[in-house]
Amino acid sequence: MPTKKIITIFGATGLQGGAVVSTFLNDPTLKNEWTVRGVTRDVTKDSALDLAKQGVEMVAADLDDKPSLLEAMKGSHTVFGVTNYWEKGDMQLEIQQGKNLADAAKESGIQHYIWSCVYSATKLSEGKLAHVYHFDGKAEVAEYVETLGIPASYFMPGFYMSNLPGQMFKLSPDNTYTLGLPIASTAPIPMYDTRDTGIYVKAIVLNKDKLLGKRLLGATSYMTGKEIVDSFKKAFPEAGRTARYVEVPETVYRNDMKSKGVPDYMAEEMYENFRLMQDFGYYGGEALDATHQLTDGLLTTWEEHAKSARVWAHLK
Repeated sequence: MPTKKIITIFGATGLQGGAVVSTFLNDPTLKNEWTVRGVTRDVTKDSALDLAKQGVEMVAADLDDKPSLLEAMKGSHTVFGVTNYWEKGDMQLEIQQGKNLADAAKESGIQHYIWSCVYSATKLSEGKLAHVYHFDGKAEVAEYVETLGIPASYFMPGFYMSNLPGQMFKLSPDNTYTLGLPIASTAPIPMYDTRDTGIYVKAIVLNKDKLLGKRLLGATSYMTGKEIVDSFKKAFPEAGRTARYVEVPETVYRNDMKSKGVPDYMAEEMYENFRLMQDFGYYGGEALDATHQLTDGLLTTWEEHAKSARVWAHLK
């Protein structure tokens, strides 16, 4: 039996990395070809121990410590790299962590590096939206990866569906389910279920030659706010009877962020992120056709996600 290749997955206990681990552990083809190595800071926490029980080789590494990254990548064929801007809210820190990962991938001589990133909002908007730090930082790292000349592909996650149930889409004081966003009801939103991340990464791995140096967009479909509400009504006919979309004025949105204790710079970032979708396109207007050709129709729809959301379990 041929030796299995090692795929090393950073953020193995997180949303994106965890989904990649699950796919490579359970997919009938992949599980026979790949050894799954999961990387997290603390291998003694329950989520890491649980993965170890499932057969994942868990290793500890710190994105701020390049020697630990080199050790984690040792012997790997493929590496999935991801960083979490929201942990510290510091773009320069995220850029450095991303560069540390890229440098380690270069020095390790891996055969395929998959970097989770997005386009630069500043560039897409020609400088009009210059504060979407969690976009610009990852995009800067992607440019850095390209300068290293390593065999790399880029996974581009869309708008997290999980941001909606109970957070942006919730029961209002008048007992009506309301989706309130600071953009028009017609603005296109690329809907991404983090649990599908492994499907996208599988597509990148299986189509390595086609996708080297390329980007794979991570979204099931573009949906408008109105379509999101209409789909909710279909999923939950009784609760959704009066569901509505509300375009939240900028001042109201900012005041709401302030009341929740969100720092001003982060409120600005989130507001501009929404404006990007409406005014310039989350992906700059790119179609999702290429993604769908490689993912076999297996991606989760918003309606499916809504029905599986714990916060809405009582609505079934």
